[in-house]
Amino acid sequence: MPCYTIDGLVPVVDPSAFVHPSADLIGDVWVGPGVYIGPSASLRGDFGRIVIEAGANVQDGCVLHGFPGADTLVEPDGHIGHGAVLHGCVVRRGALVGMNAVVMDEAEIGAQAIVAASAFVRAGMKVPPRMLVAGVPGKVLRELSEQEIAWKHDGTLVYQALVGRCHESLHEVAPLAADDRSRKRLGIDDFGAGLVPLVATKR
Repeated sequence: MPCYTIDGLVPVVDPSAFVHPSADLIGDVWVGPGVYIGPSASLRGDFGRIVIEAGANVQDGCVLHGFPGADTLVEPDGHIGHGAVLHGCVVRRGALVGMNAVVMDEAEIGAQAIVAASAFVRAGMKVPPRMLVAGVPGKVLRELSEQEIAWKHDGTLVYQALVGRCHESLHEVAPLAADDRSRKRLGIDDFGAGLVPLVATKR
């Protein structure tokens, strides 16, 4: 994986974590046990510290950064969706930040809360635990249902299992020139019922 030191600070990655080779880790970055860091994620600890705690995931194309002296923290089982931007904020245990959402400086996403896709969480906003935030600017809409919290938990378990799958079977290859589309494909039986869109669970 591309890791870079700056001012003598070297990223720290637990051996049980998986960091995709196209992700960039710079400086004061801490990646904990069982963490998944996806392709093209940028964790740039050249000003503030970035900490990703056990079992969390930071998916494809995410950007994590912060001002000097500020920590960007994702607590255990935090779930950061594709393309999200976190800047000097805290995502508490078991919370989810949706795809392309932005969470600004000194904001705090409470435990098991969900930030909807493409939401903008303004600087300093405190989102209570188990609440849904959506919109631009983000507003607390309502308390999450037990079904929604369970859906998020199941999705995080799937990403935690992905860490093992990547260690065991992910490697660079040359593409095939042709193949039969009837070959094996990955389906719900490979991952369990947790890996379906939330809308599908409400039908």
